[in-house]
Amino acid sequence: MENVHILAQRVSTRGDYLPFDTEQFVTTNADPIYKLVEQLQTTLHIDELLTVFAEHAQRIIKLSGLQFHSSLGVAQMHQSDNQHVPYKFDLELNEEHLGQLVYYCQYQLSESIKAKLCRLHSALLYPLRNALTYNRVLKLATRDALTGLNNRSQFSDNLAQRIERGRRLQSKFSLMLLDLDNFKQVNDKHGHSTGDEVLTRFAEILKLSVRSTDTVYRFGGDEFAIIIDDPEFTTNKVIAERIMQTVRSCHMLSKYDVTTSIGFTLSAAQDCENSIFSRTDKGLYRAKADGRNCARTM
Repeated sequence: MENVHILAQRVSTRGDYLPFDTEQFVTTNADPIYKLVEQLQTTLHIDELLTVFAEHAQRIIKLSGLQFHSSLGVAQMHQSDNQHVPYKFDLELNEEHLGQLVYYCQYQLSESIKAKLCRLHSALLYPLRNALTYNRVLKLATRDALTGLNNRSQFSDNLAQRIERGRRLQSKFSLMLLDLDNFKQVNDKHGHSTGDEVLTRFAEILKLSVRSTDTVYRFGGDEFAIIIDDPEFTTNKVIAERIMQTVRSCHMLSKYDVTTSIGFTLSAAQDCENSIFSRTDKGLYRAKADGRNCARTM
């Protein structure tokens, strides 16, 4: 796995990670590109890198927006306005294609301007590659390999953060736990490959059933969770009904007689991670005891 070079200290040997040799920077401390490189080395967040870079690029062109397209998706500068004409530049480092940098500008770019931007790109390449590597590693550490959902470790972190934010801002939320009814018989009768297909399809249903402000997690096996950014009973009931109805109408899940049981609860001011999870788990247990294929709250 490629190393991630996090450059946080000012040391004379850091030239290994810069697009120019060390001697150039020793003699040209006033060079704006040198200052840009130092600023870019302070973060591994791609959006922040683009925001810093855009401040320097605006000395060359009057851009309204800046995006970077890569295998991780699309990142952009703060308050990027992408309504104007896009100008695209492929970024490569040591024959590795990092992605595509897209400027949005209302004026046409001359060849002279493009050449100046390409020189500026050389300051961005190494910090950008570091950020890409870091975010790929982070994604692997926080994502479930089978479904692509957030994993249990990420759930624990996010739940703790959401509870703390609730205390500070006096904002409430909801927690939902789900598992698949009759899932064990799928593995036993049809094999784990079929079981994986069922889990993947259920994960897709969950992602399609929630809003952009809600977050879905897979704990492992057939256990899932959703942090819902809404403390209303009605909202939880609507989401639960939507999930159960979609599961019932799914041809593949119906084929294996798979349904889902759901437990949910609304957060309370005195909640900690254990209390809200325990309460939600009791709701799930109650749904199982009431015959499965239903949702219950505690």
